[in-house]
Amino acid sequence: MTTATTASSVHYGVTATMTRNHQREGRRREDNRTMPQWQKNRRRQRKGGGTTRSTVTTTNAVPAWHPERSRNAEHQIPFDEPTPGFGSIPEALEEIKRGKFVVVLDDEDRENEGDLIGAADMMTQESMAFMIRHTSGLVCVSLEDERADALHLPLMVDAKANGDYMKTAFTVSCDMTTSTTGISAGERAATINALANDATKPTDLVRPGHVFPLRYREGGVMKRAGHTEAAVDLSRMAGRAPVGVLCEIVNDDGTGSMSRLPELKEFAKKHDLKMVLISDMIRYRRATEKNSLIERTAIARVPTEHGSFTAVSYVSKVDGIEHVAFVYGDHSTVDEIAESLKENALVRVHSECLTGDIFKSARCDCGNQLEMAMKKIANEGRGAIVYLRGQEGRGIGLGHKLRAYNLQDKGRDTVQANEDLGLPVDSREYGIGAQILNDLGVRSVRLMTNNPAKYHGLRGYGITVTGRVPLFAPITLENKTYLEAKRKKMGHLFDTESGDFESIVATAATPMS
Repeated sequence: MTTATTASSVHYGVTATMTRNHQREGRRREDNRTMPQWQKNRRRQRKGGGTTRSTVTTTNAVPAWHPERSRNAEHQIPFDEPTPGFGSIPEALEEIKRGKFVVVLDDEDRENEGDLIGAADMMTQESMAFMIRHTSGLVCVSLEDERADALHLPLMVDAKANGDYMKTAFTVSCDMTTSTTGISAGERAATINALANDATKPTDLVRPGHVFPLRYREGGVMKRAGHTEAAVDLSRMAGRAPVGVLCEIVNDDGTGSMSRLPELKEFAKKHDLKMVLISDMIRYRRATEKNSLIERTAIARVPTEHGSFTAVSYVSKVDGIEHVAFVYGDHSTVDEIAESLKENALVRVHSECLTGDIFKSARCDCGNQLEMAMKKIANEGRGAIVYLRGQEGRGIGLGHKLRAYNLQDKGRDTVQANEDLGLPVDSREYGIGAQILNDLGVRSVRLMTNNPAKYHGLRGYGITVTGRVPLFAPITLENKTYLEAKRKKMGHLFDTESGDFESIVATAATPMS
């Protein structure tokens, strides 16, 4: 029998910490998200910097690769106060209430854009003219599912066929029946007002049109940290109808390019507009709407082969799916759990994988990662695993995952197979996981993951990622294509030096050989 190469026998780790000189504040990350780690390190070597060997941060210092690296973890901003340089959420709500716009920015590792957002029921011809002048002009209106259904506004394409990178839920476009062309500032404002007016009937609208409704994700920015959700949340919290108008701000320099933070600051200053962050909205909602997405249902001791854990179950208020956290040790109360986890806890946020976790499928590394996470936590004597159910196959479901397996057997990789089926590459969301960590009293974590997407957005829940602990499963002939696709196409971090990953793949053996 040929033994598969293991993580312990061959080094193929990634950099868990970098110096500030390697990534300067404000650097754009578009290239970094897709560039293999060994290319980044080689670039540093050409500039005179060394390649950092695989290490794991064990201090409370925020690592250089994390967006919060410039802020000391011991001096975090309170949840209900704004990030320095931005407006507060209460200030923004007052502006929305008065019918003014605010500039809303998302995470620079997400869309990295700023939208002009206002309350739909306060739109006028003048405000619409201003929005058209300073944005892309594709004016959207965010509204809740119930409202969209009542107005007979179905999705433009169904969720499976939605190829938009952020899975924005466009409905069919519309105009008021009283419109002439429907494209003027006045007529678009009238249509937007009508979408926010409870008295509007489906027959008052014609489809298609020149206003583009979007379906809001239940739970808002706590569930999906996007501008669609921010628009409804801001309008609702400001006391207006829960319908928001939004459009992307572009540069008025003849190029029409997307405005980024420096340009957005100038724009907001010039037009006396408040500028806020979605991450601050999450903090604010978190402070005023404690754990609005989840409900803790039970706590029990669960002995395992890795020692005794305390299981804490939760149910999602959005979709009813149950999730569970396994906290190391015997704890009878949440206060005891919080005391053991609050600072620098070793944490794994794990997406359910029936085939890998239960049946030990060799196609993926999920089961191996879960096992390694439990061992690491047991060895340390404290930590937690948050197990998120309903995320089978990166969110596509068990049946679709099995169909994707058939395509992979014909030569497609995990990304291509999903795309061939008309399914999203990765539709998982981690807002529920962040709220579970918050309910457990976690304030700072060393996150066990190879996937950078898992730490995006945690800052909005008052959780600081102080280090990333890689979890490297053995590479075999059965999983090598899967792992290579995750590394090259999904930004997962596996290696530090050119050739390490490839050489292991080349010598990998099947588990059955």
